[in-house]
Amino acid sequence: MDKEMYQGIVGSPIYLSHTRPDIAFFVSLVSQFMHQPKETHLQATLRIVRYLKKTPRRGVFKRNNSASLEVYTDANYAGSVVDKRSIT
Repeated sequence: MDKEMYQGIVGSPIYLSHTRPDIAFFVSLVSQFMHQPKETHLQATLRIVRYLKKTPRRGVFKRNNSASLEVYTDANYAGSVVDKRSIT
């Protein structure tokens, strides 16, 4: 597995994850393997890139004149009394 190629492919989604909350978790997951990537990590990264190509208009900032608002949230803070983890 070519480590530099993997790092280059993961670099773009890392930048985009600031404005695309729908990919932020998955990008953080694949970026954990920057130093020792395997073929499965590359496959997952390419899947993220394919998803980005299919959904170019999704994200926080949009260029349209509508007044609609799309929100992503995890608002159930400490919803579980057993382990105090947030669940949605």
